[in-house]
Amino acid sequence: MFTGLVEEIGTMKSVGRQGEAMLLGISARVVTDGIKLGDSIAVNGVCLTVISFDKSSFTVDVMPQTYRHTNLLNLKQGSRVNLERAMAAGGRFGGHIVQGHVDGIGTILHTSHDQNAVVYEIEPAKPSMLKYIIPQGSITLDGISLTVVKVVEGRFSVSIIPHTLAETVLAFKRPGDTVNIECDVLGKYVEHLLNYGSARNGMQSDRVGNESSLDLEFLSKHGFA
Repeated sequence: MFTGLVEEIGTMKSVGRQGEAMLLGISARVVTDGIKLGDSIAVNGVCLTVISFDKSSFTVDVMPQTYRHTNLLNLKQGSRVNLERAMAAGGRFGGHIVQGHVDGIGTILHTSHDQNAVVYEIEPAKPSMLKYIIPQGSITLDGISLTVVKVVEGRFSVSIIPHTLAETVLAFKRPGDTVNIECDVLGKYVEHLLNYGSARNGMQSDRVGNESSLDLEFLSKHGFA
């Protein structure tokens, strides 16, 4: 599990491809401290497993499922990525619950300044993700724990403070670039539990990308609204 607080920006040292499988070599300074084989490190918000390392870099595999559903497929030598080690027991929980399981990608539509902050407007590739994205709710973009400002007409916005912009790869992204989106896991579990009876009777459990029966009428009927 992660918290969405990026520890450092790493640089792609090597990118190997075989079909939709990838082997990534990443240069880093902070996350390699105390690193071990099998450790989990979030790379642009994607939980990956360390398969080799030295004092200044580590290597991870990317399987086809991850390749197809994240923006890691766009990486090339020299690309910069957000890095975070898995949360240590007893550590501070500064962000929110982040699993490193990306729900899909989004495209940056435009950016604007709001005094000391920069507002990013994002359009999810799968509109069905919007049911989990609520104003003032938590969301993860490229592994960064952020708060949703507003949701309107198939898109949402987040506001980035100067520190976050300076310490993450968002500083290098422009309109048209993509970000990995992980929605708040709490909403997904609530939906699954509310629909579990239907799923047991032969209906597939709803996930991001499928039509959901979860609406205001359903929540009111079951005492949640």
